[in-house]
Amino acid sequence: MHNQDYVKWFRNSSPYINAHRDKTFVIAFGGEAVQHANFGHLVQDLVLLHSLGIRLVLVHGARPQIDARLQESSITTRVEHHRRVTDLAALPAVIEAIGRTRFQVEAALNQGIATAHLHGAKTLIGGGNFVAARPYGVRHGVDYQHSGEVRKVNADGIRQQLQQGSLVLLSPLGYSPTGEIFNLLWEEVAEAVAVALQADKLIYLSADDGVLDASGNLIRELTVPQATAFLSEQSIPHYTLISATRALKQVSRAHIISYQNDGDLLEELFTVDGSGTLITQQSFENIRLATIDDVGGVLELIEPLEQDGILVRRSRELLETEIAHFTLIERDEKIIACAALYPFTTEHTGELACVAVHPDYRHGQRGDKLLHAIEQRARMLGLTRLFVLTTRTAHWFMERGFVAAAVSELPQPKQSLYNYQRNSKVFIKPLGNVTE
Repeated sequence: MHNQDYVKWFRNSSPYINAHRDKTFVIAFGGEAVQHANFGHLVQDLVLLHSLGIRLVLVHGARPQIDARLQESSITTRVEHHRRVTDLAALPAVIEAIGRTRFQVEAALNQGIATAHLHGAKTLIGGGNFVAARPYGVRHGVDYQHSGEVRKVNADGIRQQLQQGSLVLLSPLGYSPTGEIFNLLWEEVAEAVAVALQADKLIYLSADDGVLDASGNLIRELTVPQATAFLSEQSIPHYTLISATRALKQVSRAHIISYQNDGDLLEELFTVDGSGTLITQQSFENIRLATIDDVGGVLELIEPLEQDGILVRRSRELLETEIAHFTLIERDEKIIACAALYPFTTEHTGELACVAVHPDYRHGQRGDKLLHAIEQRARMLGLTRLFVLTTRTAHWFMERGFVAAAVSELPQPKQSLYNYQRNSKVFIKPLGNVTE
């Protein structure tokens, strides 16, 4: 990254740094992540998040470590529906493998804390018997024995450690009131902890870049209904997505990102687009009417287009008086697109103006979404047609039903203001009576 790119990234990350401070994130990863060459970088990023005031609860898995330990002991187990059948003979090896993995993660975190010079802040790696478990029981004729499921999470105990400045590390083991130990799924532990804490984020670290479609392409965003539909089409269950979707009943957002790519965690948390898949209850892009508080954001969006001569320049004072005419697309509290509707009620006509989409978001049909919203608003105002003046984007409007017209077809007030030196082309679109 060049110096100027770094400066720009750092400046753009400041809203996220402030937004994440004092928030609670549950970050979960399997034993495969611990074995990966990028784990050292990942630990550095986790320590950085902690240093920025984010309250972290880490949940680790240990499946490959358990496999290796069982093989060393010549013990064979079965995995049914992603869950190991843990019998009494296998349980000591399972406990040992999980314990060793926890020590490995804890040692790496302590080294990261030392490297980041956080000892002065008395940063500790916290833990404890916070997860109560019960037997998974007999399912589909299979007795899972000492494999269990989460019964209850001691959320108050975890919060107490977080409030004391500790970074909490949890293992996939649970205990019953009768003293039994159960082997748990790390995904389910993370889900249960996130729900109990009502965490701000639940983050799963995966071997993949996130959730991939049938062609192997990354799906950037999913709402819960979209995730549910996606899961119904999969022949192989996507366990982290299943868990994330369940957790979103009480957790604000869930993320699935890669543990293999250096910096993906930071990119996901401190950039607008992120690096993996974001799962939310509802889309975090929304279309809304502008208010006076949006003037600065709209100016920032349209100024580059004004400098290129694509849009007519608007002063802040003018925009403040006209802001009520604007419709916006907002993404994570950042304005990424806008358009204005100026009604000429006597002529039942509206002017579509100042259509702008941020260069980073000129995919995903956001211009079409804005046009659709403007057309709906125009119909509500009793308008029967829209017109637009443009110098550069004629074909875009023609592809969406606008037809070339003469200046004389504009409303009389607009004709008197027409700038012949700019020589903008005129296009008109009838709206009809369709209500979409």
